[in-house]
Amino acid sequence: MSNIVKNTTLVSVLDLLAPYSCRGCGRVGTVLCDRCKNYIVKTHTDICPICKTTSNHGRCTNCQNLPPIYIIGERSDILDAIIHDYKYNSVRAFSKPLAEIIDTVTPQFQEKVTIVPLPTVSHHIRKRGFDHTYLLAKKFAHIRKANIQRILIRANNTTQVGSNRSKRLVQAKTAYKLNPKLKINQNTTYVLLDDVWTTGASMMSAYNTLLKAGIKKITIIILALSQ
Repeated sequence: MSNIVKNTTLVSVLDLLAPYSCRGCGRVGTVLCDRCKNYIVKTHTDICPICKTTSNHGRCTNCQNLPPIYIIGERSDILDAIIHDYKYNSVRAFSKPLAEIIDTVTPQFQEKVTIVPLPTVSHHIRKRGFDHTYLLAKKFAHIRKANIQRILIRANNTTQVGSNRSKRLVQAKTAYKLNPKLKINQNTTYVLLDDVWTTGASMMSAYNTLLKAGIKKITIIILALSQ
């Protein structure tokens, strides 16, 4: 799969000619073929996004105060290309194979779970024409036959794109609040889902918001870790 980066330009041209060509190898018929999907799965390594050391089934021995965190891979090569097209080029068809990859890489939960997508800035939803995080969460919830709830809503619509780390941390502190229309169920594990971990400010803000609400069982799933 070393030719993935070299194929980027070729695939971009193919995308114009055939909407359904694999983003990894250019094979016509699907946005992500089984071979490239399996490549992402096989190159997956559990890693702690905080200290960058290898974790054990989502648990980091160095960062014991964190919940289980599952990251599919680093934001590079084919995974980076897919996320970019999914978010910024509105290629919604990527939601299904990405959800299938998450399902393969993450463990099967024994208890009842509720999938919680991190709220997207409304300006981005209008610009892209869809809520990419919610759609991904919906596909994943369908595969797992799990509930999906927007238990978190944005307290403000400030975007973090282009902000440095210190500014992101400040913005994230007041980014989310609980949806007053929904009730907390302490008999379920809430699975926070997002696409990219950059500084971790958004996800940790969401996590702390759930903790303050008294929710004890929380798991985090991220598509990609920015390098």
